[in-house]
Amino acid sequence: MPPCSATRPACTWRGTGTQRSTHILPRALQCGRRGRGPVMAQSSKIEWTQATWNPITGCTKVSPGCAHCYAETMAERWRGISGHPFEYGFDLQLRPNRLKLPLLWKRPKLIFVNSMSDLFHENVPDAFVVKVFETMREASWHTFQVLTKRTERARDLTRKLAELDPWPDNVWMGTSIENQRWVQRADSLREIPAKIRFISCEPLLGPLRLNLHGIHWVICGGESGARARRMDPSWVRDLRDQCVAAGVPFFFKQWGAFDENGRRVGKKRAGRILDGQIFDEMPRLV
Repeated sequence: MPPCSATRPACTWRGTGTQRSTHILPRALQCGRRGRGPVMAQSSKIEWTQATWNPITGCTKVSPGCAHCYAETMAERWRGISGHPFEYGFDLQLRPNRLKLPLLWKRPKLIFVNSMSDLFHENVPDAFVVKVFETMREASWHTFQVLTKRTERARDLTRKLAELDPWPDNVWMGTSIENQRWVQRADSLREIPAKIRFISCEPLLGPLRLNLHGIHWVICGGESGARARRMDPSWVRDLRDQCVAAGVPFFFKQWGAFDENGRRVGKKRAGRILDGQIFDEMPRLV
């Protein structure tokens, strides 16, 4: 096993009791299989972004939206495969050799930060988060989309960051809210001085009443995969109507495994048309 990089205790995988720790990967594995070139996601199939950047991978579950995590499913396929970037599955891993990758992408992109993790996970050292922000500030021609379920830590840590430098204009900050139980995440998000603050309601697991004051974008989507939970169309329409009333751009990403009529047809066939329209509204780029 590689050495543990965090000073905090190892994480516990909620619901199983399995211990998961934070690792810094050996240099040969940080950028690709057996060091054969960097893992650079210069394009992405995620509808609301253009590329992904993962200086951290792995996470632990904090709420029901995490139950069927696509990133965990993908990473765990490779657990135990010697030399593979996910040899340690979905254990939290710091990947320092990926920190500067966005600087190599010369054309401006929308970049989703840590699609395979959470930048503000409690076992990611403050100093490493600072390094990620340094890269985002330096790569000013890109727009970075940071998404977290840990908004309280994000708020507290970004207050410290603000003492060093203002929040970068090219960094959007978002949180995931899957049902009414977790709407308080938006309260912490509003305290973060990002020019664009957004909410991702994916997977949407129940009806939501959102306070959209200080929120600049809402993403909505249903769950996909073999164990997907069905999203009620009334939840989607109500969320869309809230956004229209508040003047907030609304992006409908997908129905997920179930179509609008509740039939399990798979993500591709279910599509992303809502009431005869594709909603792909975006906030104004900064």
